[in-house]
Amino acid sequence: MPAPNAIPPEKLSRLVGTAGCPRIIDLRLSPIRTIPSAVPGHLQIAPPVNAVIVVDQDGGTGSVAAAAMMRSNGKNAEVLEGGYAAWARAGLPTVELTHVPPRRPDGRTWWVTRARPKVDRIACPWLIRRFVDPAARFLFVAPGEVLAVAAHEQAEPFDVVDDGVFWSHRGDLCTFDVMVEAFGLADHAPLTRLAAIVRGADTDRLDLAPEAAGLLAISLGLSRSHSDDHQQLEAGIAIYDALYRWARDAQAEHHDWSSHQPSRMRVTA
Repeated sequence: MPAPNAIPPEKLSRLVGTAGCPRIIDLRLSPIRTIPSAVPGHLQIAPPVNAVIVVDQDGGTGSVAAAAMMRSNGKNAEVLEGGYAAWARAGLPTVELTHVPPRRPDGRTWWVTRARPKVDRIACPWLIRRFVDPAARFLFVAPGEVLAVAAHEQAEPFDVVDDGVFWSHRGDLCTFDVMVEAFGLADHAPLTRLAAIVRGADTDRLDLAPEAAGLLAISLGLSRSHSDDHQQLEAGIAIYDALYRWARDAQAEHHDWSSHQPSRMRVTA
């Protein structure tokens, strides 16, 4: 019989990477890897976050007690059955924390890039929000101001043409590719499928994936539809949510005029 107020790893894995994923709290001290989008246990969970999954090493008393206290404060809190150990045994995706920037006093990671984003500068924030830090903050500034603002605000620069910036294009790879690899997510097949689409759209190699041309068209259209970079980011994140779900669940599905028509019953005399 399943434990009360607990969620199995396989069920949580279907929520990870989606807009509906609960806030995941990792109680372990100084972990090297964690469940995608998990945040450290010492951070305060502010409204409007209500759905919470608490993770410790083995699903023991620590996570049970923490979830119970959260429920007493009105949050919908569950524990991960078997903890991080069960998640890892199941071979589910994990995030490498080595390259995750330090969190600012507000508990969030801060990132800065060039204004007027097109492809990479929307795809990368989507990846960070869905798999690394759901509350990440993004600053958009003029290209010549990125490094100065990064130093002034202790924000992580990305998708900048500069030899000293870690998060940038490398050879044939775009910044999204670099993030997928550096965060240890290269074994997660849906993200590698999505990465090929982003790379094709961002580097003018539309032959890399049939969907790359469509992503480029949508990205350019979004850029022209929004004068505010943050409004464009929110609209673009919905696009990447849809692409990720397609890459994860819907590649085998086809659509034409007849594919979803009800079957006609044959009438015999």
